[in-house]
Amino acid sequence: MPENSPDQPEPQPQQPSPADRPEPAASKEPPELPGSSSPPLPAEPAPSAPPTQINLRIAAGTCALLLGSLGVHKFVLGYTTPGIIMLVVTLATCGLGSFVTGIIGIIEGIIYLTKSDEEFQEMYVKNKREWF
Repeated sequence: MPENSPDQPEPQPQQPSPADRPEPAASKEPPELPGSSSPPLPAEPAPSAPPTQINLRIAAGTCALLLGSLGVHKFVLGYTTPGIIMLVVTLATCGLGSFVTGIIGIIEGIIYLTKSDEEFQEMYVKNKREWF
């Protein structure tokens, strides 16, 4: 093999052109930005209970404490007839009956908020217990 003369540069190995290079496989995750070190977010949180049922208990209990004399908590739970009864008693007596319906609302609000989620679900959603 002939030796290269000092006047001739050594041949460089051929580099593949950018068009000849294979593209990296597309990943499902976005590329990580430099300087960001946040941990990846979980795909979905594990459901502990249906969120609507927990919110229903809190909403019904809060409405019972604040608007119990009008029977709003009964409408929140889907009990239309008891809600109408409480509303009519309050309005038909020009507010004098609101003392009684207000006491009922306070008692039911405390009961709703002190029950566990499972007890509330069983008693007021599944079995449709309308009073106390």
